Amino acid sequence: MLYNIGIRSYGLAVRVASLFNEKAKLWIAGRKDYWNNLPDVKNRNVVWFHCSSLGEYDQGKPIMERWRIEHPEDYILVTFFSPSGYENIKDKSVGDYTCYLPLDTPKNAEKFIQHFQPKNSFFIKYEIWINYINEAKKHGSKVYSISASFRENQRFFKWYGQNFRNALKQFDHIFVQKESSKALLNKIDITAVTVSGDTRYDRVIQRAQENRENAIIAPWVEGEQVFIVGSSWAPDEEIIIPYINDFKIQNRVIIAPHDVNESRIKEITSKLKVSYQLYTKVQKGEALKPFTTVLIMDCIGVLAEAYRYGNLAYVGGGFGTGLHNILEPAAFGLPVIFGPEFKKFPEAQDFIDAEIGNSCDDGKSFYDAYTYYLGNKQATERVKNFVNSQKGATDIVFNVLS
Repeated sequence: MLYNIGIRSYGLAVRVASLFNEKAKLWIAGRKDYWNNLPDVKNRNVVWFHCSSLGEYDQGKPIMERWRIEHPEDYILVTFFSPSGYENIKDKSVGDYTCYLPLDTPKNAEKFIQHFQPKNSFFIKYEIWINYINEAKKHGSKVYSISASFRENQRFFKWYGQNFRNALKQFDHIFVQKESSKALLNKIDITAVTVSGDTRYDRVIQRAQENRENAIIAPWVEGEQVFIVGSSWAPDEEIIIPYINDFKIQNRVIIAPHDVNESRIKEITSKLKVSYQLYTKVQKGEALKPFTTVLIMDCIGVLAEAYRYGNLAYVGGGFGTGLHNILEPAAFGLPVIFGPEFKKFPEAQDFIDAEIGNSCDDGKSFYDAYTYYLGNKQATERVKNFVNSQKGATDIVFNVLS
């Protein structure tokens, strides 16, 4: 009862937020007239993949693609909770049908599962929706968790977490990133667990191998070192931009903020005292000047291409909003700097341990890491070797499933 009240309260809060927040507005609009727009899947073998957002989609994508190859007759359903995932993927999804997932109320879960009747259901990383999981199991679906990560302070392991423990016990198999996660699950008598690693490594390695040249960036950076600030938020920029303005960062700089709305772009440009240009204006014909110091990615979908040209990356979100994808730049051999809040992201500690990543909490610690990595000629090779050593999670998952 408390869980269902909490879910409904969340939905109400989003509706209120949609009056002034663009993401909340998309969240509501994407679920409008939901049930009347569902596809007819009668007599289809539906395989359902649920992702919270863009990062979870990247973790699930290697499994989806392999499933498509091994079971071409199946109907792949992909759902998202967050607009930042759905809005970026809806037109290029692996799925036969891609949509938002309604709130996890008992009624929504029953209608959704009765309509799609998934034979296999995959929840990526942290996604544990109690009503959907219970309803899927009730209708005979096999339920799996992919690239899951668990910590001792999570509700599953607290005295009040019985409902969530019961949900975990519904899974037919849980694939975790770390031995420590397996040990925690074993303590609560969940033993259908395999340490597979993180499927995102398979994804980013695959992406790095794609020969995608960027006609705008390539000539601008030729012969230059390039520092890339990816998925940044204001607290990230506050510690980096002063060093750009003081010419202590003498490379070409690419800044790709997490949000690319007009106000965020103005916020960044108002702080810059060096020459800069906006990527979209160059796309529309403005000449990219050779003396431009900073190129601002004021659009979505180009950051992965940009990392190909980098020497060092800073990845944002580590000052409280949630660390973004540090694997993506590493796949191209870039050491990565990030903020201090990374405990929920085990890959960040792995990077620190492997000496291919550094956490910073202020401008000085950022600049110390920046100068260390740009002066370290072995760093790129060390990063590539580490990333390659982590591949193979997809194979492990399918070895268990087959």
